Amino acid sequence: MISTALTEGLRAFLPEDSVITDPVRLRTYECDGLTYHRAMPGVAVLPETAEQIAAVVRLCNEHGVPFVARGSGTGLSGGALPRTDGVLIVTSRMRSIVEIDLPNRRAVVEPGVTNLAITQAVRDQGYYYAPDPSSQQICSIGGNVAENSGGAHCLKYGFTVNHVEACEIVTPDGDIVVLDRHDPGYDLLGAFIGSEGTLGITTKVTVRLSRAPESVITVLAAFESIERGGEAVSAIIATGIVPAAIEMMDALAIAAAEAAVACRYPENAGAVLIVELDGPRAEVDTQFEQLKEICSGAFELRVAAGPDERAAIWKGRKSAFAAVGRISPAYIVQDGVVPRTALPEVLAGIDRLSQEHGIKVANVFHAGDGNLHPLVLFDDAEPGAGERAEIVSGRILDLCIEHGGSITGEHGVGVDKARYMPRMFSADDLDTMQLVRCAFDPRGLSNPGKVFPTPRLCGEVPGVRKGVHPLVESGKAEQF
Repeated sequence: MISTALTEGLRAFLPEDSVITDPVRLRTYECDGLTYHRAMPGVAVLPETAEQIAAVVRLCNEHGVPFVARGSGTGLSGGALPRTDGVLIVTSRMRSIVEIDLPNRRAVVEPGVTNLAITQAVRDQGYYYAPDPSSQQICSIGGNVAENSGGAHCLKYGFTVNHVEACEIVTPDGDIVVLDRHDPGYDLLGAFIGSEGTLGITTKVTVRLSRAPESVITVLAAFESIERGGEAVSAIIATGIVPAAIEMMDALAIAAAEAAVACRYPENAGAVLIVELDGPRAEVDTQFEQLKEICSGAFELRVAAGPDERAAIWKGRKSAFAAVGRISPAYIVQDGVVPRTALPEVLAGIDRLSQEHGIKVANVFHAGDGNLHPLVLFDDAEPGAGERAEIVSGRILDLCIEHGGSITGEHGVGVDKARYMPRMFSADDLDTMQLVRCAFDPRGLSNPGKVFPTPRLCGEVPGVRKGVHPLVESGKAEQF
């Protein structure tokens, strides 16, 4: 329960409508895009400035109350899952583009600015913001920083961390500081990006803008099977071509997209491959000729004639996650990564798991870098279906680890995958990660219960270790 003293303290420096205690209104914030995990926040606040966020955090420290930051709530790992005994700090009202500096190819934005809004603000000048999560129309830049979000074009252009120059943050004890890529010493900005709100709250971001490419060619290739599509992906990469994006959807994902947005992909396709080439015109034209030869096994090849047709090709892929709601009452989105060479074997393993447990799985993935997004479908009204879906999700991650991959590529660990961390990392690894967290947040109030398999206070020895951590003993690290 949140104390009256804390609630009244919040109302003392926030507008009345910015402090939400009504259970009906709080229900809006009970989950992020991964609806399988839900919790009602003790209280939610909607600050409009960094100073207000800092004041909220200081008040939480005074009362020993945990706090969780939330942007647009589009995350898919439960990273913004609130605490029933804590304060949810919603940054959606902070959506100003503070500065656009085209000579230096930078923009400064508040955390509530949507990903796509940055591109829209500079598109007419021939620039854009490269990271493009599928939810880019609604996901916010603060959340992108927290999760180190990627997107379809991260194969060529990298993730959020590759496009952020600086962040103004509120630390877990309520100070406002700036982390800059060019600061001497430790790479604190690199540590902060992707830390999922456990090291503080983003209040302003300086992003890098990219020049729009001279030429873009978008191709959709339809294959009879996902295996044939996978062979084409391997062949594309083997030639040395690095497309801006290589995306694949299987038959079940295509059916969902058709039901949701009528994307009109080729009928009876076992898989569709979306390949986008961009760059200097001469280079793109040469790569396109190579691509046509590689995809000669496709039974249909479509080439976008202009921006409208390009958007039509991407329409089904961009809506894929939401689209499965048309064919399943509930689903869990996973986010494992495998080497490209392991894709056929892992996809076959996912199919076996699906059949063994009677749980359908729709596959959508960034084929170019092996980032899988299996959507595990189930009916939450059916007793035991959710549990079976959880088992399948966990075993899919096991498959990824067994083949030299990872439990997450871009969605983060959050609360959903925290229990799988020991499958990928040793106790020593987890202890070392916890030391970093404790250096930023010794009281463990900033988004507790996320990323690590069990919540621990930094006053305790991290992990299960008894005694001094080896890195501390050797003088290579300090424990605060």
